[in-house]
Amino acid sequence: MTDVQASGPVLAADGRPLKRSLARALRRQKLRALMLIAPLLFFVAITFVIPIGSMLFRSIENNIVGDTLPETVLAIASWDSASGELPDEEVYAAFVRDMIVAVKNKTHTRLGSRLNYELAGISSMFRQSGRQVRKWDPVEDAPFRDKLIDVHKGWGEVSTWALIQTYSGPYTSGYFLNAVDLQLTPEGIKLQPEEKRILIKLFIRTLVMSLIITGACILLGYPVAWLLANLPTRKANLLLILVLLPFWTSLLVRTSAWKVMLQQQGVINDVLVWLGFVADDSRLIMINNQFGTIVAMTHILLPFMILPMFSVMQTIPPSYLRAAKSLGATNWTAFWRVYFPQSIPGIGAGCILVFILSIGYYITPEIVGGTKGVFISNRIAYHISSSLNWGLAAALGTILLVVVLMLYWAYDRIVGIDNVKLG
Repeated sequence: MTDVQASGPVLAADGRPLKRSLARALRRQKLRALMLIAPLLFFVAITFVIPIGSMLFRSIENNIVGDTLPETVLAIASWDSASGELPDEEVYAAFVRDMIVAVKNKTHTRLGSRLNYELAGISSMFRQSGRQVRKWDPVEDAPFRDKLIDVHKGWGEVSTWALIQTYSGPYTSGYFLNAVDLQLTPEGIKLQPEEKRILIKLFIRTLVMSLIITGACILLGYPVAWLLANLPTRKANLLLILVLLPFWTSLLVRTSAWKVMLQQQGVINDVLVWLGFVADDSRLIMINNQFGTIVAMTHILLPFMILPMFSVMQTIPPSYLRAAKSLGATNWTAFWRVYFPQSIPGIGAGCILVFILSIGYYITPEIVGGTKGVFISNRIAYHISSSLNWGLAAALGTILLVVVLMLYWAYDRIVGIDNVKLG
């Protein structure tokens, strides 16, 4: 033992310590592997991570007030809105100077649109005021308080200036508050008016209906997956083609087909009337409601449940069931105690796929859901494409992402993500 210690560390062929040479070789191997996947990482960062991060940042970004009205923001910082008195002339003069520059740069309308999300009507105030202020001289035409109030009476209201002061910072929590039916006001956080409290209902509706769709896919998909796994290969391949057939058809076409089938004068109602189950003057209302959304989305997402379950069921040896029956188990006991537990990983994988896909769908609910069957994703799409309130859309998307991650974490804690298998 003493001779080994005296001889020093084990050396490699190049005379360096073996431990250091191994560590160096391992670093080279890792660097080589990293270089191989570097193009993929770069592509994912450019096309996925950066755009999504930029979009999510809009949920708190609020630079437009400070960038458009820099002098006004500084002047109004010391004003106490709780006093009930209008700002002094210095604030009005600073506002006019800022507006003259903003009108030249054509940014005053964007600012008005931003503040209009918080106070209806202020957008028209900025447009109307911009047409007059651009004619004024910031020195010769002073003072400006009465002139601005003559242009629009809103400049004589404390609430207008309090709103500008409240949203003068570079960041805001207003979008997130609006996303949960609250609002940021000069007096603090308050509930939205009753007629505007719809987003929490949409979040709850999205989660509940997504769970219902996932459950329906399990009930309909499990027997099909079992047949696929236990039929002879030729018949199983034919049935698998029928399962995959919807993927070869446009999502819009499939959704439109369900709209035709579910309407009151549609195929399903016509068949029910022909069979005598429903009177002609009492046709079922199955469209523009939650039922229509559930039926259409269950059909669309069913293959995403069947395929993971089928791939797992293929790996379950049939000899297990035969062994259970040879030991006295009934068909039901052998299935429930032996077969079903081994198929749970496939159910878990299918549930994750179907649930996450369903909460993000917006085309199908938009077409067949009407006003009662739409999801929160439809509201996000509306704010991105129609109202152009990207901040609120980003806040809604962020909350939806956090909810999905929380449910994923809960699933991992209860079931275990390691138990999820795709085959």
